[in-house]
Amino acid sequence: MAAAADKTKKSAEKDKAAKPRSPLLVTALAAVLAAGAAGCGVWYFTQPKHDDKATKPAASKSAVPAPAQYFGLEPPFVVNLNSSFDGPRYLQVEVQLMSRDPAAMEAIKLHAPAIRAKLLMLFSQVEPSDIADRAGKERLQASSLAEVQKLLKAETGKPGADELLFTSFVTQ
Repeated sequence: MAAAADKTKKSAEKDKAAKPRSPLLVTALAAVLAAGAAGCGVWYFTQPKHDDKATKPAASKSAVPAPAQYFGLEPPFVVNLNSSFDGPRYLQVEVQLMSRDPAAMEAIKLHAPAIRAKLLMLFSQVEPSDIADRAGKERLQASSLAEVQKLLKAETGKPGADELLFTSFVTQ
């Protein structure tokens, strides 16, 4: 056992005799780590933010929509109204289609005969009492736009027209 005690005594003396680590090495390592952390901090705070939720509303508010383009369906529509009172009644309406997409405007021009046919059928089903007030005219305008968009979606895959406007509206 004395030999084992001598070995532990010798290893303890070796540890004491060993040179302690150089304080210069420890200081240099700490300086390198601090410089790296500072560089990462500068890089992080100078990068632009990529928050999609914050940038989209700002971009959409500042973005100007494409200019509106109008296409008039000429000549004006003239149809007999569906009426059993007071003899025949007539509706004359001028229609303008609006789109902000040039490709959609070309599709509207191309399919103008089909659009006219659909709107002619729709207008001929109207009763005079249905369009006697503003709300009735707006309902007719909305259903007309839906009819045009349905046709254009079937032909081109896109609704095409953004708005349908009545630029003249006469009943007799």
